[in-house]
Amino acid sequence: MKILLVEDDESLANLVRDALIAQHYLVDLATDGQVGWELAESFTYDLILLDLMLPKLDGINFCKQRRQEGDRTPILLVTAQNTSTTKVTGLDAGADDYVVKPFDLQELLARIRALLRRTQDAQTPTIEWGAFSLDPRSCLVTYDDRPLKLTAKEYGLLELFLRNPQRIFSKSALLDRLWSFEEPPSETAVRTQMKGLRQKLKQAGARTDEIETIYGLGYRLKAKEEKSAENRQPAAPKPETTNPSTSELNPSPTNPPPPERTKLNSIWQQHKPKYLERIAVIQKAIDTLQTHTLSPTLHENALREAHTLAGGLGIFGFKEASNLSREIEQIWLEFSNPNTEQIQRLAELTIALQQELEDDLRDDFEPQPSNPASETVFNWGSSIVKGSRLLVVEDDVALAQAVAAEASAWGMQVEIAENLDRARRSICDLKPDVVLLDLCFPDSTESGFALLDELQNTQHIVPVVVFTTREGFAERVKVARLGGRGFLAKPIAPSRVLDAIAQVLDRSYLPVAKLLVVDDDPETLDGLRTILEPWGFNLTLLDGSQEFWETLKDVQPDLLLLDLDLPEFSGIELCQVVRNDPRWHELPILMLCTRTDPDTVQRVFSVGADDCVSKPIIASELVARVLNRIERSQLRRQWATATHRQLQIDSFPPSTSA
Repeated sequence: MKILLVEDDESLANLVRDALIAQHYLVDLATDGQVGWELAESFTYDLILLDLMLPKLDGINFCKQRRQEGDRTPILLVTAQNTSTTKVTGLDAGADDYVVKPFDLQELLARIRALLRRTQDAQTPTIEWGAFSLDPRSCLVTYDDRPLKLTAKEYGLLELFLRNPQRIFSKSALLDRLWSFEEPPSETAVRTQMKGLRQKLKQAGARTDEIETIYGLGYRLKAKEEKSAENRQPAAPKPETTNPSTSELNPSPTNPPPPERTKLNSIWQQHKPKYLERIAVIQKAIDTLQTHTLSPTLHENALREAHTLAGGLGIFGFKEASNLSREIEQIWLEFSNPNTEQIQRLAELTIALQQELEDDLRDDFEPQPSNPASETVFNWGSSIVKGSRLLVVEDDVALAQAVAAEASAWGMQVEIAENLDRARRSICDLKPDVVLLDLCFPDSTESGFALLDELQNTQHIVPVVVFTTREGFAERVKVARLGGRGFLAKPIAPSRVLDAIAQVLDRSYLPVAKLLVVDDDPETLDGLRTILEPWGFNLTLLDGSQEFWETLKDVQPDLLLLDLDLPEFSGIELCQVVRNDPRWHELPILMLCTRTDPDTVQRVFSVGADDCVSKPIIASELVARVLNRIERSQLRRQWATATHRQLQIDSFPPSTSA
């Protein structure tokens, strides 16, 4: 960033110039208005820092003439005249902001950052992705140079996908980001907007799957094709085998298996004998049925093994074997003593299942990245899960190890618990950030529901993703009622499991944030401390508004909670003071209101508050609103930082060797 400093006080000019250089700005100094004008005419600046009283050409006329010339460079006026008339005159002349001498150097730097940030937001570069082009300045979107006429929500959806082209967004995540608390949408609203967006893309000639549905997880932008069809190299000839997938199991040097397949193959070969033993249990039950002496214990064992096979085989790519196991399980569930026809069907299914596993006949899942660390910087999931602690609660060791291997590739710390008692001990020792939980534990009198219920009733709630073959609607409802944060139906590829975990961690990640709370009621402050401290927030509590401004500058909070009815200065007045200062333009403000009549709510939002929380305070509602506002604020900062970095990268041409 390049700044023009126009100041005739040499000592002050040197002080300000050194401070700006220390902040990595490029600075040109002019000691009178005429020299400053000539520099502004000759060079392009990101900001002009201009003294009001200057020799040869004063600051007011400098501003007027620059604006008459069509120069829209932000101008920060520095004046020693602290009068309303002077300020109004300066702003009317075209200055964007002013600061009064003597000024605090940190305040000056903050005002400069605010003006530059405002300019950057207005100059956000066009986003290009495949045939898409989106210009945030004009809100113009084209596909293959054809303009798209989108509603506000459709535009918001497409912009979110284009800014995060590798990320999967669940319906709830889209609701959090694009709908406000004042709007009462359901997930149906997301589907409706998505349908409208896809129809308009189709009318513009786009592929029907430009925005693809990842079933069970959400939506994401379709990956760009690296090469056009005519430029692709011809595929290597396939070996003469009856099953194409066997080439992956016996790869040639020119056709190595993908890394995720190699990893799963290793785990599969280790545990394959165990899976064959499970089939042997089912076969023993079928043989016993021939003599009509099947015991309840053997029936229960056959059912349990079929259930385990249905869930575990799919994760290793044996989709057909998983389907066969599911059909076997269903027969055992419906009939404790199958008839001759059902016994014959069980025998046929079991033979086919055994053949599938012995021949290693696999079906591939859709391609999924096994290591998000190798993807572009837009994949926020990798940064979210990296270093996080995952507890896998699953009695099928092979399946658990496959998921754990994938999680390790994502940079997670993983622990496996084979039963619920071990899971409880691991929760105390590991203190996981997320739990992947199966619902069925045949060797236990408890189900996974018991642990899910316990985890949602602890002080520090741990997000749980359920991972099960029991995918009926009743199970889904029960998981939702008990606070589960995700529901995955087996079989599913390990990478899909990690995608879902990343989504859950994104929603449940507790930001390390500073909160400033102002309320004159000590009991309310104690209650707010009790509610918010367990969530890891750094709290500063004020029982009045007299020291508010000094505390605000010292704390530099990430969110402000203001009581509406304060004795000295009301929450409305404090909110206005904060919004009048450029430093706090983006600070989220929540107002605590005893009165929630329409006039009061309208006043709260008209002065710039972001949300209104009614008293008496409902703990879960307050935490949800605080987390939501902080997350939105952090997302805005991340986008601004990413855009700034991209602008810096674009400003430096690639080096060429001599």
